[in-house]
Parts: sequence; C-alpha cells; structure tokens
Amino acid sequence: MDLDNRIPENSKFTVFNVVTGIILAGGLVLTILRFTMGLGVVTNLDNNNPWGIWIGFDLLCGVALAAGGYVTSAACYLFGLKRFHSAVRPAILTAFLGYALVVLALHYDVGRPWRLPYPIFYSQGTSSLLFEVGLCVFLYITVLFIEFSPSAMEWLGFKKLRNWVVKLTLLLTIFGVILSTLHQSSLGALFMIAPSKLHPLWYSSYLPVYFFISSMFAGMSMVIFEGSLAHRYLKHKMDETHLSESRGVAFGFAKAASFVMMGYVCIKIIGLSIDDNWHYLFTGWGLWFLLELVGFVLFPAILYAVGSREKNLVLVRLASIWTVLGIVLNRLNISVVAFNWHLPSAERYCPSFMEISTSVFIVTLGIVVYKFIATRMPILHEHPDYKAH
Repeated sequence: MDLDNRIPENSKFTVFNVVTGIILAGGLVLTILRFTMGLGVVTNLDNNNPWGIWIGFDLLCGVALAAGGYVTSAACYLFGLKRFHSAVRPAILTAFLGYALVVLALHYDVGRPWRLPYPIFYSQGTSSLLFEVGLCVFLYITVLFIEFSPSAMEWLGFKKLRNWVVKLTLLLTIFGVILSTLHQSSLGALFMIAPSKLHPLWYSSYLPVYFFISSMFAGMSMVIFEGSLAHRYLKHKMDETHLSESRGVAFGFAKAASFVMMGYVCIKIIGLSIDDNWHYLFTGWGLWFLLELVGFVLFPAILYAVGSREKNLVLVRLASIWTVLGIVLNRLNISVVAFNWHLPSAERYCPSFMEISTSVFIVTLGIVVYKFIATRMPILHEHPDYKAH
C-alpha cells in the first residue's frame, strides 16, 4: 500500500515534527533529572572540570554565533549599508533567541534559577569579570528584545507603540555594539585567570581580542547560514525584497568575513610570536592547533573570497557552514579540549550522553521557536501596512 496515500497532506506527523517531538520530550525528562537530582546524575563534571559543554558549547558558542545581531544592525544603521536591511530582522531574531537560550542553558549549569537576578540587582561583584559579562548580557538581551519587538507589534497591531520603538533604532544599535564589544571580549578574558590549565597555544593575553574579532566573522557566517536555511525551508514566507536582496547580503558578508578572518589569522600568528610558542607547533597539540587555524579559518576565508569574487552562492554557503563549525571548534578547544591538557587522560573531562542530549534539546527548542515566529510575524517579509515606514 502506498504510504503517501494514507497520510493526509496536512498531517502533523512529518519527519521534522516527530524527531523534534522526541528530542523535546527527552529534554524535558533530562531537565527534571537535572533539577531534582543534581549535576552528578546528568554530567561528568568534577572539581578539576567544573565547566563542561554547557558552558563551552551552549554559552561560548551560543554568544559567538548570536553576534549576527550587532554585526548586521551596525552594517545597516551605522555604516549606512541599506542593502542589508532585509537581513536585520532575521539576524535580530536569531541573536535574541541565541542569547535567550544561553541564559536558559546557564540555568542548567548553575541551578537555582530564582537566584539568577541576584548579581544584577542584589549582590554586585563589581571586581569580577563574570559580573561584567552577566551585566552586559542582561542589558544586551533587553536591547535585543526591544529591537525585535516591532515585529511582534506589527503582528499584534500595536501601530503607535511600534512607531515609537522604531525611532529608537539608532540608539539601540549603538548601545548593542558597545555591549557586544564588552562581553564578547570578556568571555575570552575569563580564561586568562587559568594560565596553568589552558594549553599555551590557546592561552594568550590577547584572548579578549581573539574572541571579539572571531565573533564578527562568526556573526556574519551565521547570518549567511541562517539565511540559506530560511531560503530553503521558509521561502514561501519571503517577499520580493528579501528574495532579491538575499544574494547581495550573502556576497557582501562573505567579502567582509574573508577580510576579518585573514586579519584574525595574522594576529594569531603575531600572538604566537610574542609568546614564543613556535616549538609547540611540532607536537600533537600543534597539529590540532594548525587544523583549527588553517583548516577552519584560513581555508573558509579563501572560500569566502573566491565565492564573493566569482558570485558563487554555493561556495559562500559552504564557507559559512565551515566557519560556524570552526567557531564551535575554537570555543570547545579553549573551554574543554585544551583545558587541563596536562592531566592524565583518565582525569580529563568527557561530556556524558545526557549533557550532549541536553544541549541538543536546547538547540532544537530554539529552532522550533524560530520557526513559530518566522511563520507568523513579519520577519522574512515586510508587513503591508508598514512598508513606507
């Protein structure tokens, strides 16, 4: 019997929905286990490794890949590149959801969600980098919420309030860039307090600079990657403006990303020379470091440059995926792989299946929320009542 004839076209039991449902159900079970039985039941964390992939992937990678919000807004509203205007709302939505999921993931790692506002409102540790990171993230997620709100207001019909918020666009963009500069770099500075734990090839006094610069091409790559997925699966929600400008956005960010990535490679080499760590390159750790720098930064930078010059969209999209994977590799190298590198292998941290599953659950939750919003609100198209505003 033909299965296609047995399943209605409007059936909710698609492969995406079934797999998503299984992941979300499993994630809820893991959430209950985490908050009722503690970290020890669901993680492999210990006193030597208090930070695992919930910090390395969910937080460090999440914040870096959510940088498309400030990069796209700055390009459009500060540098006057209006051809990127159609990419602003999708980038802001991705950034807002990214930071919201970072905060959610932080609850899993820290516990006691009701205590999360304490460092901001009750007991400020003003001499701590973590306080600066927490304050900036708190303020920036507020900025992103306000920047995203016009889409929701157009959907709900709050015209006057929407028009008032739109007038704050330039101010919010400037504030967002300042906050992003602070906390993107400070996340790198966190690891400067552990020079004896982080391998010398990744430890550097320039870590804050590395984190900030890499966040720029991470954000641009994520905008290209997210745009290609939206073009593939949500094309029916796009208007002519978004469809016509999408190629220009991809090629523009590809060209910019190639320059920034080449600059990043140069300053990494300068940092390597200043710290005189050349001899480490001839070890196993050195080969791994070169794989990250050459294979996942220099190589996709060349792909971006060629793709931009030849107007090859497939090459640009491939480079965006490659770069996103490179950012994930870099953040995990610093926070997990090259951290406590001197310990015996038996004492090294390896994430448990439940830790990985929880991260998959959080990412899946973000995809579901993005799809829900993008299919209902004017994210990938302009609302017909506001095209002249």
